Amino acid sequence: MKRFLMFGAALLMLLAGCSTEVADYRQQQPALDIFSYFKGKTEAWGMVQDRSGRQIRRFHVEITGDVVGDTLTLNEQFVYDDGEKQQRVWHIRRLGSNRFEGTAGDIDGVAKGEAAGNAFHWRYSMNVKADGKTWLLHFDDWMYLQDDTRLFNKTEMTKFGFRVGTVTLFFTRKP
Repeated sequence: MKRFLMFGAALLMLLAGCSTEVADYRQQQPALDIFSYFKGKTEAWGMVQDRSGRQIRRFHVEITGDVVGDTLTLNEQFVYDDGEKQQRVWHIRRLGSNRFEGTAGDIDGVAKGEAAGNAFHWRYSMNVKADGKTWLLHFDDWMYLQDDTRLFNKTEMTKFGFRVGTVTLFFTRKP
């Protein structure tokens, strides 16, 4: 039993040492303010990969962002490589200088986000349709501002704690 507890403690320390916190990016520039970045027109290209890394889907998305008070509304228009079209409307509220929460029609509950430096960390659960079923997947979303116009996004999707896929996006602001 003692050996089991020591192993468990060592494993917990190892896992804790591998975690990334958004505060780790607080010194990185340029600073990302999602309200400023997404206000107006933004365009993105992305792909979905399965758990083995095989690309299973590609898409293009046009985004219109509107800021009113402490709320950013993002109207996202997706077009997938198979011709499917999808719309998502996010309502993101600023809770403080670096904390956010958001809702959208296919989001289960409330998304929680935090920003520091050039990074934004966003976690939420989404109802995703695949193979004629709807699956509740958990998204661990990281955005990194490259410069004033380009933003990278990498998302890990999990189900029952296991990685089922990733989404990678490249955003660019339109003039």
